[in-house]
Amino acid sequence: MRIALDTNAYADAARRVEKPVEILRTATEIHLPFIALGELRAGFAVGNRGVRNEAALALFLQSPRVRVLFADEHTATHYARLYAYLRKKGTPVPTNDLWIAALVVQHDLVLLSNDEHFRRLPQLPRI
Repeated sequence: MRIALDTNAYADAARRVEKPVEILRTATEIHLPFIALGELRAGFAVGNRGVRNEAALALFLQSPRVRVLFADEHTATHYARLYAYLRKKGTPVPTNDLWIAALVVQHDLVLLSNDEHFRRLPQLPRI
């Protein structure tokens, strides 16, 4: 399975929560959207364990199964479509999460997240 990690899914796996750890073990590809990477590093910067968390993240990113996923012009098109869909429904999603969703849809991935608002996007495969 090819998955993308939301910020909370990485955090859960780092804390060794069983379900996300098992999903990561079996994934053939793990994509970390650059937005989630930024959110993680922002949390590390203001937390008490920044150095330790950065070291763990660096190890994670060194895995040959892990790639950072960046936005491009096509991502912007997916973002706009998802934004329009949500606006018509009157059910917004936080901007950072909308960018993550656009990347997931663009690259035909499955999103690992425990954020309920992603349910508002039926076109977004999630675990």
